[in-house]
Amino acid sequence: MKLTRRATPVVLATTLALMLTACAQSDRSNDNSSSPAGGDTNGTFTFGAAGAPKLFDPFYATDGETFRVSRQIFDTLVGIKPGTAELAPGLATSWEPSSDGLSWTFTLRDGVKFTDGTPFNADAVCKNFERMFDQNPAGQVAAEYWQSNFVGFKDGKDPSLYKGCEAKDPTHAVIQVTRVTSKFPAVLALTSFSMQSPTAMDKGKANDVKAQGEGFVYPDYGMKDPVGTGAFKLQKYDEANKTVTLVRNDDYWGEKAKVKTLVFKIIPDESTRRQELQAGSIDGYDLPNPVDWKGLKDAGNQLLVRPAFNILYLAFDPDANPKLKDLRVRQAIAYSLNRDQLVKTQLPEGAKTAIEFMPDTVSGYNTDVMKYDYNPDKAKQLLKEAGAEGMTLNFWYPTEVTRPYMPAPQKIHDALKNDMEAVGIKVTTTAKPWNGGYLDAVDAGTPQAWLLGWTGDYNAADNFIGTFFMDPKNNFHTHSYPWGKALSDALIKADGIVDEGERDAAYKQINADIMSKYLPGVPISHSPPAIVVSKNVKGLVASPLTAEEFNTVSVSK
Repeated sequence: MKLTRRATPVVLATTLALMLTACAQSDRSNDNSSSPAGGDTNGTFTFGAAGAPKLFDPFYATDGETFRVSRQIFDTLVGIKPGTAELAPGLATSWEPSSDGLSWTFTLRDGVKFTDGTPFNADAVCKNFERMFDQNPAGQVAAEYWQSNFVGFKDGKDPSLYKGCEAKDPTHAVIQVTRVTSKFPAVLALTSFSMQSPTAMDKGKANDVKAQGEGFVYPDYGMKDPVGTGAFKLQKYDEANKTVTLVRNDDYWGEKAKVKTLVFKIIPDESTRRQELQAGSIDGYDLPNPVDWKGLKDAGNQLLVRPAFNILYLAFDPDANPKLKDLRVRQAIAYSLNRDQLVKTQLPEGAKTAIEFMPDTVSGYNTDVMKYDYNPDKAKQLLKEAGAEGMTLNFWYPTEVTRPYMPAPQKIHDALKNDMEAVGIKVTTTAKPWNGGYLDAVDAGTPQAWLLGWTGDYNAADNFIGTFFMDPKNNFHTHSYPWGKALSDALIKADGIVDEGERDAAYKQINADIMSKYLPGVPISHSPPAIVVSKNVKGLVASPLTAEEFNTVSVSK
């Protein structure tokens, strides 16, 4: 759940989805010589980053700041149409499935090169997939996005979605999968699965990952020598001055960057980012505090509000607190929460109360699920029936972080805590830094209840409820309930349904069951995150996936 990412439903599994996209043409212009009026093609765009990138090899990345930088350096086979969640051509201009949906032929752009001069072709595609598939034990743990989406590796210890890759000819790569799944090929739009130079990866021993304590040591390739086909390339990571500097790739196959230099200035504190924007030392930053939105706009800045393609939830661990194993207790907590009031008072304009674990724009969303409207009397009744009156609950929230779905963690925590205490639950609080113990504790199963969320990576039910609950050994600990396997099996079955209508119906039923029979947590809200840039910036296209590309941006002198 810590992996960090609609207008219309777009991921139509298998045959139907691909027939619609197989003939798609690129939206990227190859006329790259001009910039918008007032733009400076030798200029610099400086973006205030909330944190330092973990590394520059996106295959092992899990955090948004790493992906933000990597997205400028690398391209993926399957792209996303700017400003939407819709699939679009990337390094592949089209893709087509076999009749059984287990083999996919990708038609590749001709004449593209990595920034080290290595040709991008079908052989490079296959070398990338074989590199991702063939990981040592440390690499298998570090490659969280592969684990979440493809599962197994070449050693065969666990079954893998990936089966193999064949370079049919220079412009046609055939990728084989072991089962039909709604996530393929949409999953290839994830930055983790970007195409990287085989030459550079071999030279830099990109797979030479070593475990060290609770973390990993990565080779120089991943730390300072990334090579992609993107609109920018890495010039320098200055850790002392907390800046990452990229420069324009003048040989880029698509729309060439409209600034010469792109700088990510690392500023962990949100209020400091706001002050630096006002001072003119940065040109923009992500996730401004909703309380600052009006002031930022009044000062002449441009505030772009993205659609809310996310979910904030309160999760439970029945192993840490056995009283949570009783459905009536989990329902009592749900009824105790005045989520409508929280949305109105703590979240930005446009936020919505969630009734299930995915946004209403995703296929499979069910409006007819069991709803838990604010009802403290009902909550008290259920606690009494369960023999849980006066129960104690340890409730965690993260510090030193702002997330798209959780702009003010402590305020959200306090509001929910007050609601639970009002029905007789004794709430104790634990707060830990996001990257300083909080996420590790969630993974270790320490909290009894905690706040977390998810921004969608692509538009499919599998990316939300499949990510959360398909593997019974998830952070919600569904394996500890008698129904855990049934939920997992239902999600696996739904993911493999080819017919769109049947698949949507299956997901609707699963959503209904999650909210009535299971309730492994409480969905809280969907919150529209914003990104802000100065009045001198032109061309930024906000992404509902929070996945902006900066090659379209120009900065006036």
